[in-house]
Amino acid sequence: MNSDVLIIGSGAAGLTAALNLAERFRVTVLAKSGLAEGSTAWAQGGIAAVLEPGDTFESHIEDTMIAGAGLNDRRTVEFVVEGAPRAIERLIELGVPFNKQGADLHLTREGGHSHRRIVHVNDATGWAVQEALLEAAARHPNITLVPDKVVIDLATSRHEERYSGAGNVWGVYAVDRASGRVELFTANATILATGGAGRTYLFSTAPRGATGDGIAMAWRAGCRISNMEMMQFHPTCLYNLTVKNFLITEAVRGEGGQLKNPKTGHRFMPDVDPRAELAPRDVVARAIDAEIKRDGLDYVHLDISHMGAEFVTHHFPTIYEKLLGLGIDMTRESIPVVPAQHYTCGGIMIDLDGRTDLPHLYAAGECTQSGLHGANRLASNSLLECFVFGEACAKHINANWDDLPPPPAIRPWDESRVTDSDEEVVIQQNWTEIRRFMWNYVGIVRTTKRLERAAHRIRTLRGEVADYYGHFRVTPDLIELRNLLECADLIVRSALHRHESRGLHFTLDYPHKLAVAADTVLTP
Repeated sequence: MNSDVLIIGSGAAGLTAALNLAERFRVTVLAKSGLAEGSTAWAQGGIAAVLEPGDTFESHIEDTMIAGAGLNDRRTVEFVVEGAPRAIERLIELGVPFNKQGADLHLTREGGHSHRRIVHVNDATGWAVQEALLEAAARHPNITLVPDKVVIDLATSRHEERYSGAGNVWGVYAVDRASGRVELFTANATILATGGAGRTYLFSTAPRGATGDGIAMAWRAGCRISNMEMMQFHPTCLYNLTVKNFLITEAVRGEGGQLKNPKTGHRFMPDVDPRAELAPRDVVARAIDAEIKRDGLDYVHLDISHMGAEFVTHHFPTIYEKLLGLGIDMTRESIPVVPAQHYTCGGIMIDLDGRTDLPHLYAAGECTQSGLHGANRLASNSLLECFVFGEACAKHINANWDDLPPPPAIRPWDESRVTDSDEEVVIQQNWTEIRRFMWNYVGIVRTTKRLERAAHRIRTLRGEVADYYGHFRVTPDLIELRNLLECADLIVRSALHRHESRGLHFTLDYPHKLAVAADTVLTP
């Protein structure tokens, strides 16, 4: 299938790019599962923007830089922050029903922010945004939405019928979930909007499909990858043995929720940081981790019951109903919470136009390292980044279309030397092993010895996975396993490279921050 622009990913970044391109171009959007099953729909908190009287762009920029521990690119931060109010306006035009306070938008506050600047739709902002974007994309005659296509790799100059080393990206090879057939999708320009690599870890708030596909594919094709050691752990994921990965939004703490030791009832965050529960996520996550390890706990308590039942149910209806179904009444009792992997702050290096190192290849959203988040993402800057860079990719493609020729003839996928696998258990075993050693060795607090142990396991598994991939037909599970292992390797290599503790990367062997902040850049 050929189109003008091919977009991999149907979340906020991908659909924003599609809607901005579709007035002029034929756009195809591929989703690896259902069209609404990515990370965007899971976002509870909201979108940060300077809208409150007395708030300023400079204040939002400084909050972002402080949270990012100085590793941010200030030009990028300015670019995104200054584009935020316009992005909110466009979402309102699309029909996103943001909460109001009288005639104005209701703004909440989250950790690390010096002002109320989070626009939201109750506690299910992501779902409302996803729904509005999908409806607009589905109505547009120039946008083709294609679910259940699991992308294997980028189709580059190496795959041309006349081999070339030029490095151009001409599209992707993808497996159709229903038929198992590998299909070729080509385009003049390709945008990766594939989300993060959260499922590299045992405990994660990310959806099942967050296996770092775009990051791994871009790396294999020749893109530089940056700051993969900066993996954000959300401080408050519900601790429940039957329900996995349910996030308790940052806004619960922003609206007065307190973290307490379940044994003693002591509120411990004021002992750790003057900002208490409103400290940046890396500070809060490490404090909870220390409390759990010191007292041998399974979880800590998050308590907002003191704010009153009417306040709690009005602000957090989705979370309230979910917890009530599990026997927890958050208006009267504490919520058991633990940290969990939440956001990939590193990824494919891009510029302010969303361009990667490879011709014809763009990227936007969580799969990228744009310079916005630095060493730690500020709450509610993630959806914002998707809108601003989704539009930036579209804007650059529009302005430079004459420099984006149509793809040449590309070779079809070759399955002549592989057979169907009769050992699917190998995939499940390796998947589980990766996620477990990444959690134990490359988690919230790291050491060189733990990282080296993880690196050793990755080297062993790399041979096993390569052998399996070379002998058997690709399946969605095999594709994801291959990408998970690639991302685990990138995370560990990056973490071993950084000889300091900065933001999300905290190592007992190098507990101090270096005088100069520098990105970790890996080159293929």
